[in-house]
This record gives sequence, structure tokens and C-alpha cells, in this order.
Amino acid sequence: MKSEEKGMLSSEFCGMRFDTPLVLLSGCVGFGEEYTRIEGFSNRDVGAVCLKGTTGTARPGNAPHRVYETPKGMLNAIGLQNPGVDHVVDKILPQLDFDETRFIANVSGSTIEEYIKVTERFEDSAIDAIEINISCPNVKEGGVAFGNDPEMSARVVEACRKVTSKPLITKLSPNQTDIADNARRCISAGSDAFAVINTLMGMAIDIESRTPIIGNNQGGLSGPAIKPVALLKVHQVHQVCCDHGVPIIGQGGVTTAEDAIEFLIAGASAVGVGTALFYDPLVCNKINEGIVDYLKRHELSSVAQLSGTLSLNGAVSACDSNPENR
Repeated sequence: MKSEEKGMLSSEFCGMRFDTPLVLLSGCVGFGEEYTRIEGFSNRDVGAVCLKGTTGTARPGNAPHRVYETPKGMLNAIGLQNPGVDHVVDKILPQLDFDETRFIANVSGSTIEEYIKVTERFEDSAIDAIEINISCPNVKEGGVAFGNDPEMSARVVEACRKVTSKPLITKLSPNQTDIADNARRCISAGSDAFAVINTLMGMAIDIESRTPIIGNNQGGLSGPAIKPVALLKVHQVHQVCCDHGVPIIGQGGVTTAEDAIEFLIAGASAVGVGTALFYDPLVCNKINEGIVDYLKRHELSSVAQLSGTLSLNGAVSACDSNPENR
């Protein structure tokens, strides 16, 4: 790709330079090194890599089956298998090449105290930013996911904000009543950005045994099947974010350049790629090339000029964060 074309893809996200608008999603690329073993793959082809969800201590994860393919999607219930934050910071981060791309930690926990512990540990590391996974169950509140309650979401963000100066990206769940209200409260609590959306909850059943196929009974649904839901949620959150200058990573079912462009138009500043990597590890190159082609055809010089340009049928979008397109 020519230097001019690379310039069209680059942008700023929470003070970080992203060489492309693409972000490899947490849980899909291990701790940043797994796909580098594939010929033709490079972390330099994306703006950032989100590391696997990390907790205070090591977790073995859920019992199998953990993954199940569905029409146009995939169910997973890995159970946050990870070696714990000390191992990640001491052993894994030093092996990453921070000249390749930006690396974002994913903080997970069962209590607010655990979120604080993990965030504090990453604060003193080389990590570029921190993504807060608020879809974890709160063990002190009967297992209700933090992300499904706006008040609990804000409490987690506020607690993490107090112990880090790094950019905080809150990963919002679609499994809640009002995602826009949740975003509004998280901004007040100190969130610098959002990742929209996390997986939808789903189930698959073995009709012969009449039992759930996933060992955890239910799992997170990702892949192309959830893209229409994700697009709507990005649009709804963008209506809250645009007045505050809070950027969004739009994600959920992105497999082509057209998918990525839809998310940008809906209000995302960057676009997450996850499940598509499982069957096409080199898909990011194709998406980057498609975005550049679109920008050229529409006489746009940057991804930023495209972000948030959605015009609703019968009206102009209530909030357009891009002054060049007002």
C-alpha cells in the first residue's frame, strides 16, 4: 500500500495514533502473538490489538464444549481462561513489539476490587490503553453482569479511573435495556471511549440428549448474525458520545470492507475484527484495501471524514461529531 493510502487510514484514538482503523478484538488473538505465526499476517496491518481478558489470578476457564458454530455466527463460553495479570505483565508484555501497533489490555473481574487490582497492575506497565470488560458477573450481587446495570457499570469505570491515567475504553454489553443511558453514565464516571458491542447471549441444544451443547449452558454469540444489532447500538451510543468527543470502536460481525464502512458511518472511529479471523486470518488486509478504495471513490482524504456521517431517513442525524460534514 502506498504511503498516501496509509495516511488515509491513519487516525487518532484517545491520543493514540492508529495506523489503520482496524482493531483486533479481545479473545480472538490471544495475547497479541498468536496470529503472527501465520505467513502474511502482521500486527502492523491494524491500529491496535486487544489482549485476551485478564483477571487478578489465573483462571482455568469453563468446561467444554466452549465453542459452537451457528448459522452466520459462533457461540463461545471460554470462561476467561488466562494466566493472571502478574504473568501477563511480567512475562507476556515484554515479548510484544510495541513498535508494530498499539496494545490494549482487557481488564475483567468478579468484584470491583478485582477490577481495581488488575487496572493498577497494568497502569505500571507498557500497555497503551485499558479496555474494561464490564460483562463479567458480579459475585457480590448474585451474579448479575456489571454491564447490564448502568449504575454498576459506572461504579466499575469510576473505580478504574481513580487508579490509572491510561485511556479507558468501556466495552458495552448489548444485553441491557438502554445502552445509551449506560454510555452516558460511564462518560460521567470517566470513560474515555467505548467498544460497542460485546457478544449477545445465546444457546444451542443437542436434541438427542436434550441438553445445552455449550458446557456453560449459554455463551456469547458473535459473527455476521449480530451485525445489524451492533450497528444500531453504535448509532445509539454515538448520539451520546458525539457531544463529548468520546470515540467508539464499532464491532460485531465485521467480515468485509463494506461492513467496516457501515460501522464508521454509524459513528465509530475504529472498527473491531474478531470472529472473521478464525476462517480468514488475512482478512484485515482486504478490509484496509476496501476502505481506501471507498475513500477515493467518494473523494474523502481520511477515515475521520467518514465517521458519524449517517443521515437518517427523513431527517439529518441528530448529532454529527464531524464538523466537516455538517
